[in-house]
Amino acid sequence: MNGATKHTIDSNRAINLLLELSHERSLDSLLNKLIDAIINGTNEVVCAQIWLLEKGDNCTACAHSHRCTDHSQCLHLHIGKVRPSIYVSNRDKLINDPNSRIPLGVGLLGESTQSGQQNYIPDWKKHPSCIEGFEWIKEKNVMGLASTPIVFRGKVLGAVLGFTTHKLEEAGKPWGRIFADFIGGAIVNTRAIEEILHLKAQLELQNEYLKELVLETKAFGHLVGQSAALQRIISQIELVAPTDASVLILGETGTGKELVAYEIHERSNRKNGPMVRVNCASIPKELFESEFFGHVKGAFTGAVKDRPGRFETAEGGTLFLDEIGEIPLEMQGKLLRVLQEKRYERVGDDKTRIANVRIIAATNRDLKDAVDDKQFREDLYYRINVFPIQVAPLRERKDDIPLLVKHFIDLSVKELRCNAPKLTRSALATLQNYDWPGNIRELRNVVERAVILSRGGNLHFNIPIDTKSASIAVHFPSTNTSADASETDYLTEEEMNQKQKENTFKVLQKTNWKIKGTDGAAALLGIKPTTLLSRIKKMGLQRPR
Repeated sequence: MNGATKHTIDSNRAINLLLELSHERSLDSLLNKLIDAIINGTNEVVCAQIWLLEKGDNCTACAHSHRCTDHSQCLHLHIGKVRPSIYVSNRDKLINDPNSRIPLGVGLLGESTQSGQQNYIPDWKKHPSCIEGFEWIKEKNVMGLASTPIVFRGKVLGAVLGFTTHKLEEAGKPWGRIFADFIGGAIVNTRAIEEILHLKAQLELQNEYLKELVLETKAFGHLVGQSAALQRIISQIELVAPTDASVLILGETGTGKELVAYEIHERSNRKNGPMVRVNCASIPKELFESEFFGHVKGAFTGAVKDRPGRFETAEGGTLFLDEIGEIPLEMQGKLLRVLQEKRYERVGDDKTRIANVRIIAATNRDLKDAVDDKQFREDLYYRINVFPIQVAPLRERKDDIPLLVKHFIDLSVKELRCNAPKLTRSALATLQNYDWPGNIRELRNVVERAVILSRGGNLHFNIPIDTKSASIAVHFPSTNTSADASETDYLTEEEMNQKQKENTFKVLQKTNWKIKGTDGAAALLGIKPTTLLSRIKKMGLQRPR
C-alpha cells in the first residue's frame, strides 16, 4: 500500500491492528479503522479509498455506463479519506462520494478488481488511461496509484486504493496483500454479524406487528359471510393478489380493511415475507420519517441506537399503510419518492437502501376530496390508487350478520372461557334491524358483551339508541283501544329509518350543526364524527339557510 521499505508499517503495530480489526462487529467501523491505519501508518499515502463489489444500482446516472459489460454488479465507493494537513480537506466530495461507481474492467481500479491482481502505477502521467473515474487527481499533487483487490476464499470482494505524492516502489506490495487478504475475512465476518443483528431486529418488529395484526384479525371475522357484497370483494382480492400492484382499500371505520389487506398478502407471491402494518393516524408528525425509514444512532435527540424502519422490516413482503390520508403533506413527497424510485435512506444516514416491498394502503377518507382541498398530493394519490377496493359497510351486508355472530360467539366462548350461550331468532332479528354505524367492530363488541352477561343462557343484545327506540315501541304498546291499535305497537324498517333521520336532524339543530368536539353532534349521538358525516350524506340532510 505504500512505497519504500523504511516507511512500511512495523510488524508489531500491524499485528496489533489486525487483532483489533478482527473484533469489529460493524462494517462501517471496520472500514473506518482500516482507512485510518492506511493514512496514518505511513507518511507517503495521502489519500485512500475502499471500494466493494455490489449490485448495479445507479446505471442510468453512471458516467461509465457505456463501458460497463455487466450491469448486474459494479464497484461502490464505501469510504475515502485524505490527510488534511498535507493534502486536501475532508470537504472534497469526490473522494468520499457514496454515489461513486466504477464498472469492472474500467481504469486501474476496475481492471485490478476484475483480474484479482495488484496493480501499481508509479507515475500515472505515463499511463493516463489508468485514472479513468479518478480524473479529479489531475488537480491534486498525486503521482503514484496502487490498487489491491480484497479477496476471500478466491472471491474478489472489492479493492483498496491508495494515492501517493511520490513515485511508487514495489517494496510496499507485501503489506498491501497482507492487509487486503485479512480485510476480506473481516468484511465477510462483519457482514454476517450485521445480517444476524438485522434479522433479529426484523423478527422482533415483525413479532410486534404480528400481535397487532392478530388482534385486528380477531375483530373482523376472517372475511366471514356469503353476501353478494363480500363475494365481490373476494373476487377483487383473487384478481389483484398475484400481482405486485399497489392497492387502495376504501371503507368506513370498522369494516375490516385490515383483513382485506391481510388476505391480499396471503394470496400473493410475497406470502412467505412479512406483512407490516403502519397506523399512520397514530404516528406523531415529527416521527413519521424515522418510523417509515428508520434512523441511525445520534440522528436526533433520543436516537440512542440504530433502528430499522417499517420499509426495512417489510423487506420482501407487504407494507400496509392504514389511514394513509393522515400522513402529513410534507411527508407525502418523501413517501412518493420511495414508491417511485424504490430507494430510501435512514434518518441521519447516507447509505441508500432498496425498498423491496408491496404497498397496500387503506383509508376511510375521500382522498379525491383531500386532493381537491390540497391536503393530499395528487401524484401520490394516483400512485397508490392503482387498484381500489371498496369495502361495504355492515348495513349493506346484513345477510352476513348470522354467520358473523356465530363466529364471534365461538371466539368469545373460547377466549373468555365461559359457557356457550343460546342465540334465539328474536335476538338475531334485533341485530339485523340495526344499522351498525360502528360496523363489524361494533358487532364484535356487542356480541362479546352479550356472551359475558348471558352466563350460558339466552343472548340479549344491548343495542344503542336506534334499535332501543324500536324495542320500547314493542314492549310498551299504545293506549289506543281502537281496532287499529295493533298497528301502532311496532315500527317498520322505513319508519325506523325515518325516526333515525329525525333524531339525527334534531341533534344537529341542537348543536348548531357542529359535528366534532365534546359538545358536537357526534358525541351526543355516541358515534364517531366520520360515521355521522357518512350518515348525513346518506340521509340527504342539509343545514337550513
